[in-house]
Amino acid sequence: MEEQMQTQPYGSWPSPIDAALAAAHDGQPEWVGYVGDEVWWTEPRPAEGGRRALVRRTADGREEPVLPAPWNVRSRVIEYGGRPWTAVAGDGGPLVVFTHFADQRLYRWEPGGEPRPLTPVSPVGDGLRWAEPRVDLARGEVWCVLEEYTGDGPDDVRRVLAAVPLDGSAAEDRAAVRELTGARHRFVTAARLSPDGRRAAWLAWDHPRMPWDGTELLVGEVGEDGLLHEVRTVAGGPEEAVAQADWSADGGLLFASDRSGWWNLYRDGTPLCPREEEFAGPLWKLGLRWFAPLDNGLIAVLHGRGPAVLGILDPESGEVVDAAGPWTEFAPTLAAHGERVVAVGASPRTGYEVVELDTGTGRARAIGARHRDTVDPAYYPRPTARTFTGPGGREVHAHVYPPHHPARTAPDGELPPYVIWAHGGPTSRVPLVLDLEIAYFTSRGIGVAEVNYGGSTGYGRAYRERLREQWGVVDVEDCAAVARALAEEGTADPDRLAIRGGSAGGWTTAASLTTTGLYACGTISYPIFDLATWGPGDTHDFESRYLESLVGPRAEVPERYAERSPTTHAHRLTAPFLLLQGLDDVICPPAQCERFLARLRGRGVPHAYLTFAGEGHGFRRADTIVRALEAELSLYAQVFGLAPTPAVPKLELVT
Repeated sequence: MEEQMQTQPYGSWPSPIDAALAAAHDGQPEWVGYVGDEVWWTEPRPAEGGRRALVRRTADGREEPVLPAPWNVRSRVIEYGGRPWTAVAGDGGPLVVFTHFADQRLYRWEPGGEPRPLTPVSPVGDGLRWAEPRVDLARGEVWCVLEEYTGDGPDDVRRVLAAVPLDGSAAEDRAAVRELTGARHRFVTAARLSPDGRRAAWLAWDHPRMPWDGTELLVGEVGEDGLLHEVRTVAGGPEEAVAQADWSADGGLLFASDRSGWWNLYRDGTPLCPREEEFAGPLWKLGLRWFAPLDNGLIAVLHGRGPAVLGILDPESGEVVDAAGPWTEFAPTLAAHGERVVAVGASPRTGYEVVELDTGTGRARAIGARHRDTVDPAYYPRPTARTFTGPGGREVHAHVYPPHHPARTAPDGELPPYVIWAHGGPTSRVPLVLDLEIAYFTSRGIGVAEVNYGGSTGYGRAYRERLREQWGVVDVEDCAAVARALAEEGTADPDRLAIRGGSAGGWTTAASLTTTGLYACGTISYPIFDLATWGPGDTHDFESRYLESLVGPRAEVPERYAERSPTTHAHRLTAPFLLLQGLDDVICPPAQCERFLARLRGRGVPHAYLTFAGEGHGFRRADTIVRALEAELSLYAQVFGLAPTPAVPKLELVT
């Protein structure tokens, strides 16, 4: 029976979407691929300590894990990881090679046996790590990226293209691993072999560049000795970011470059579909794929301005036909097999699921990790994509999620509290898809606005580079512009605005709380607080020079590093806040939080500091996610004068 509409203050609406439900649906499928005719992928298991399970869809449509717990298929290369598995079909079943998170070794597994290590454990630093494996049965090897620590510091590391014997002879012998190129560059992606096996293409870049600043597309000849020779740069450079490269079935070199100001697709240097749209994105993990060539010459692509949708590009005509279906956003993981394409898609009404497109019929359908409504979808938020005006008239893109409940409305004249969500990265973008963490708040009567502030991807290089040397300025201003606009138009209560974010979003949140005076409180997760102590030797190697572009050359503008840091301005902070930190975080270490809190000591600012053993950069365990969400809701309840139904454990704020 449909429930009668009742009047109840914002923030007190009863909701079936509790923190446990949100935690159970945290994360999304990743790293799709074909093994014979089967589709395989990895997916999160929050209830199993946050492990990543390798899952297969069998010929009869069943989904089953390939490996039981505790096997955790996840790489730590560049800390954010990379593609952690590969498999080839055989008469006796698949041969699987994967990286196990706990020890970062490569393992080989075949049905009926136990996983056997292919690589050794190194006693030096953080050891040996592997990503983007590809089995070469002819040579009896696995080609992949090797990240090798040479000392105890985070910068004592080298990365090379390597070949690991499939027979296990390198399991205790590092010398049995062949290096294919030598350490020519600081960062590399895995080599993609041409159809004839005679050439290989890969990406490389060096400090202080990030891969969205500029990369080189390298091509080498595969010699009789199995090494890569005559290596040359064919595209890219310091100000041209090539995000992905692959080969067409007839041997053409395909790559996504932003040389036009937008990531577009090229074949041997010729644009295939020149548009002011993005056909790629930021390379935060090794092995992300925004396009996949088909055997018939067509190319599966993700493209769009803002949201990335799945389409099929005809390189001869330059036309793109998008896949029909409810999915409005696709993640950068694609694979093709014959006329079939597998991807991971979502929408504002569905979470991410594994989607297969038959390019022959044009039919797309969800085949794995299917979205299932665990509560009445009437409780889901109803967001809108909006463009706001920031300082100087610049555009600011955002998603607005008003409070929504099928049987509750607020008293006349009451305006809702709103929380501004600042995404991480900061060179990334937040998608407009169903997120039960957002629904956890909106179904209780708390609005959410996600801001794709200047510096976000999806809107061209010029929008992305608004943040160059302006981190802590443009991101803070753009979030404030959205918050003020919502208040001025009567959408949000100006006295009940909050801000939250994790990682780079935690930085933006802290910078906003210490400089704007706009927000009544905030939630800061695994943040950067102090730029002076976040760089070479303080954080992981991948991002250790990121601030050179975000803030400016450290040697030239040292005062800027102090002036921008929230730690410097801790004395200005008066708003209550919640600070959440994983104790195993090597990207934004707990020391960042501890120094900030030391500056606040004795200043009478109400706050709570919750730490989580076993969690790194981003929370993956169900119990952690539950504790963090309930603590966040309790903060808003106390500051905004809300009475959540049902009540959540009270967060103890100290001064």
